[in-house]
Formats: sequence, structure tokens, C-alpha cells
Amino acid sequence: MKTGIISLGLIGGSLFKCLSRTGNEVYAVTRNKETIVKAKHWCDNVSDDINLVKDCDVIFVASPICKTLDILDKLETIVRSDCIVLDCASVKEFVMQKKRPYKFIGSHPMAGTEFSGYEASFKELFEGAKWVLTPQEGISREDIELVEKIIKKTGAQVIITTAKKHDEAAALISHMPLLISQAVFKSACENPLAMQLASSGFRDMTRLSMSNLQMAQDMREYNSDNIKKALDKFEFELKKLSVTKDSQIFSEIKSAREKMYSAEGKNIFT
Repeated sequence: MKTGIISLGLIGGSLFKCLSRTGNEVYAVTRNKETIVKAKHWCDNVSDDINLVKDCDVIFVASPICKTLDILDKLETIVRSDCIVLDCASVKEFVMQKKRPYKFIGSHPMAGTEFSGYEASFKELFEGAKWVLTPQEGISREDIELVEKIIKKTGAQVIITTAKKHDEAAALISHMPLLISQAVFKSACENPLAMQLASSGFRDMTRLSMSNLQMAQDMREYNSDNIKKALDKFEFELKKLSVTKDSQIFSEIKSAREKMYSAEGKNIFT
């Protein structure tokens, strides 16, 4: 089976490195000449020509959110009608609107770091992560199972849902936290003593503020309604916590957080 990957940033590069070592016949496309040279150490089938993937059975589009639709449109004139194409964008509703002439499955690997680019990619990125699928109408169970088989090779766990539910959830646990991380740093950075005293708690709380700038902007643009709702919910909970005298609430939060994650920091919620 031939698997194509378009764009070799953190997500695409990590998927490329992983699948290149797990028995897949991989074809990768990137416009970055330096990345092509480096990627060929993993696999020879790397090019800046999108036609390289025209005979692939499954294609992952791992481009920035703002470029995803253009690439999906280009593939309409390149791939076979039985080709399965997945995007990897962290927002799903906007890519699910158009019926494609190929088999399209929305997807979002819930993995990443605060770093970006091929240099930051590594083949273990998806181990223990969740990988969301939002199939378009008409996608068969066999097609989904084929995709699941590939994704499981990365060590990720597949979760199937709708684009709407995904975007609501992603706003709460990914997009809103990024904005809050940026706001926390902005609030404290002009206080010299605060910057001098800042330690592990501040470091961990503001890690997401180092995220890829284009990705952060795209999240705000393409999932703005859900992010606003999430921020309204956050403001409500924050105000409630700031005035409460009931310590039981904090105890319940602590207990729920402990139950959600294992000692190794992995999400054990199912």
C-alpha cells in the first residue's frame, strides 16, 4: 500500500519518519529544498512535486490550517477516486463542507510540541496520543479500518466523532489553553521581579505560548466561535473560584485531575 504525506513540518515530518520505519511505502511532498535533502535519509520518495502522490492509496495532508483547502482542491485533479485523503488540521468543520471526488476523512492527531518544522519532528510523537477521525458521509467501514491500521502503527488511539463535536472539544482543551498561556505570559512579563522569580509553574503554564505563530493565528480564525464560548465558560469558572470559600471545590478538581492522568502524565480517561 502506498501512503502519501504532504508537508513535512512537525506533524507531517513525524508521521513520515514513523511510517518510513514501519513497513509502509511512503511518498512525501514538501516545498522546502533543505527538508527534501534531510528527508531522503529516511526514504528516497521525497519531492517538491505534488504529482508524486498521484498513485497513493492513502494521503495525509499535514499542511498549515490556512493552506489545507488549497491542497485538498489540488488533489481533486491528481488522485484516483478510490484514494483516501485525510487532512491533519486541528479544526474540522471548515474542511468538511465540500464533497470531494475522492474519499475524504477529516482527521486531527492530538499530538505536538511547542516547536515546529521538520527539525522538530520525531517518529515517536504520536505514541499514546489520540487521533480524531471525522469521516465524510459515504465513507465505508472498510476505509476507516484501513486508516485505523495505519494510524495504530504510530502508537496513537483512534477516536471517531463529528466535526462539530471535535471543534467544540478542541477549543476547550487546546485552542483556549494556548490563548490563556499567551495571556498569562503577557500579564507578567512587564514585572521585572515576577520574571526574576518565575520558576517551573510559570514555565509549564506558559509553554504553549511558544507554539507556532501561524498555527495559533489559524486556530483563532477558523475556530473563533467555539473559542469564544470556551473563554466565556472559563471566565465564569474563574470568577466562581476566585470568590469561593468552599475548599471542597478545589479538592474535587485536584482529585479529578489525578484520576485523569497516570503517574507518567498520560491521559487515562476513556
